[in-house]
Formats: sequence, structure tokens, C-alpha cells
Amino acid sequence: MPRVTLDLENAADLSVVGSTGWRIASGLVPGEPNQGLVAELRAVEARLPDYDDSSWEIDGDIQERRSVGFTFAWYRLKISVPEQVKGQDVAGKRVWFETNVDNYGEVYIDGQIDRDKWVITGNNTPKRILIEEVAVPGNNHTIAIMVCNAPFGEPVGTIFIRYATLAIE
Repeated sequence: MPRVTLDLENAADLSVVGSTGWRIASGLVPGEPNQGLVAELRAVEARLPDYDDSSWEIDGDIQERRSVGFTFAWYRLKISVPEQVKGQDVAGKRVWFETNVDNYGEVYIDGQIDRDKWVITGNNTPKRILIEEVAVPGNNHTIAIMVCNAPFGEPVGTIFIRYATLAIE
């Protein structure tokens, strides 16, 4: 099978994976004072697949520049592995999530992170994350990306996601 991709910003491509779009919220802990920045925070539930993000901005523009100085945002997308993409059967193929964030990011698939491979440091650093080694149509996944402005001591620019694609090969 040749490589086929879906643009996870495009409404038609999002419908192929059963999604209406990205949900976006500001803060390390969305909705909390001071963006949820507290000493010795052990975990953020926004990474978990069953987290209630229903109050977040829906169908947000992941390329919109957000932030002033040191700030965070979460981007979440729920997808279902389709039977076909652009006329190609998906069953048994590999499913990859590909992205690039500005500036620092962490990618969680179904609440899990590979600390060696799924942490994004630096501008224009692409990441390719295996979602399914052997695709099973109908499987559901939650992609959660936490983005932060860096360097932490003197943040520059803004935060955003440069692109997000799903690749089947």
C-alpha cells in the first residue's frame, strides 16, 4: 500500500476519522487560576482519553498563535481508525500521527507518553508517533498535545501546532 495521509486540520479529512475537530484550552491545568501552575504538580488529567473537554473551544485553529510569555495550551482530538483512506484499505497497516509544535510539546496517545520519543523540544522539530502497529478499523484513540512556550526562563514567540497529519503505510 502506498503511503496515504489525512490533514487533521481539514474538515473532510477529519470526517474520515469520525472527528469534528480539535478541542483547545489554555493552561497547564485548563480552567484553573494561574494556568494551573502549582508547585509539585504530579500529573495533568487533560492527557487522559476520558477527560471531559466539552467546555473547551471546539474546532479550533491549531495554527493560531497563542500566548504572551510563559504559557501553556492543550490540544485534543478524538479519532477512529477508518476502514479506508483515499481508496486504500487500512486494516493491518501502520497508523502514524505526525506533528510539529512551537515550541515545546508533549504528545499523549490514549493518555500515554513515550518519554524518549514523544517529547518535542525546539522550533521546527517534527515528530512521528506510532498509533497502531497493525491497524484495526473502528479502534478509537485520543491524541492530546500539551504545548508550552520556551525556553522557560525567557520564553519567546508564541505557541501553536504547525501541522498535524495521520499517515497510513
